[in-house]
Amino acid sequence: MGDSVDNNTAAETAIDALKLEEKDDFVDPWNVESQSDTGIDYDKLIHRFGSTKLDDAIIQRFEQVIGKPVHHFIRRGIFFSHRDLHTILRLKEEGKPFYLYTGRGPSSGSLHLGHLIPFLLTKWLQETLNVPLVIQLTDDEKTLWKDLKIEEAMKLARENAKDIIAVGFDVNKTFIFSDLDFVGKCPAFYQNMIRIQKCVTFNQVKGIFGFGDSDPIGKIAFPAVQAAPAFSSTFPFIFGDKKMHCLIPCAIDQDPYFRMTRDVAPRLGFPKPALIHSTFFPALQGAKTKMSASDNNSAVFLTDTPKQIKTKINKHAFSGGQQTVEEHRAKGGNTNVDVSFQLLQFFLPDDDELERIRVAYTKGEMLSGELKAKAIETLQPIVAEHQANRKLATDDVLDQFMALRQLKFD
Repeated sequence: MGDSVDNNTAAETAIDALKLEEKDDFVDPWNVESQSDTGIDYDKLIHRFGSTKLDDAIIQRFEQVIGKPVHHFIRRGIFFSHRDLHTILRLKEEGKPFYLYTGRGPSSGSLHLGHLIPFLLTKWLQETLNVPLVIQLTDDEKTLWKDLKIEEAMKLARENAKDIIAVGFDVNKTFIFSDLDFVGKCPAFYQNMIRIQKCVTFNQVKGIFGFGDSDPIGKIAFPAVQAAPAFSSTFPFIFGDKKMHCLIPCAIDQDPYFRMTRDVAPRLGFPKPALIHSTFFPALQGAKTKMSASDNNSAVFLTDTPKQIKTKINKHAFSGGQQTVEEHRAKGGNTNVDVSFQLLQFFLPDDDELERIRVAYTKGEMLSGELKAKAIETLQPIVAEHQANRKLATDDVLDQFMALRQLKFD
């Protein structure tokens, strides 16, 4: 297949791959900024990163393999890019084993709606493909980048893990681990980190991630930590000595880590990890930036009350409507920039209902206030259900997910 080999090596893509200079968009694993109200130009990002568009042909193949429609995140282009997804689909067809790997950098006590996106698709993939899953909590990364104390970062990791468990993962097929806890318990993890670090030069890691001379050496060493779970031998208690493929659902800003990993994998005798990339979840203020845990008014948090959700969307959600009702009725609204509509694209699964709303808003038949009301009505029960599930994710339940054990393979 055309996507079986990366178009660019990690060293060649470098910072040039992180900056979309034509519109001054900027994407790296820690920052996302666009100068356009419609957000990042993802076609240009695919070109710069050297990934492959998740087009109709591979979506049709996906549906043939699984025997049902794909998740609406894939159908609507929310997950829009991939690397080697053909390989994963072939393995599924042939009944050969592989696993899922995704993660979360715990920088706040609660997740927001944007953080849910990769986990929601990962849950669907786990159930649909019937495979085990490892989830990495990069509390070490946040200690380095956010200047958190180790103890605080580890506490946030456990709290975030409970939010992740509330999504509904199968404890028999899911292993969740904190880097600051797990590396000391599993020599194989540290050994693979060293193998990866030996394969990447200082110049390469500077080129890929933009590290400067004043950055702490922990940042320079960290990419190997995020790369290691993509190699099955990192988890000998799960996979034994098998060298298995993995599929990584993640936002596109995490791709630099795995371009590096894919360069290293063949040199260490491992298959290259496959990826499926999501777009960014917009801040309430608009798609120029992604929803951020550090700005309370930019995000709908999973701890928000129904009243807080209503207030945030009514007050802060960027509108694609016109200045007056009369003008809106005449010209209609712009769903490409309207955040309330974008929230519905993520969380309203009914395609026919979404299209009806799009047409009505574009024609001016639906007002901005009505569209916001629909977004509020859609999100409130989702957050309420999550909060109910979160209460069931006790410390004992979390310890089950984090216990070193064999996962179930059907």
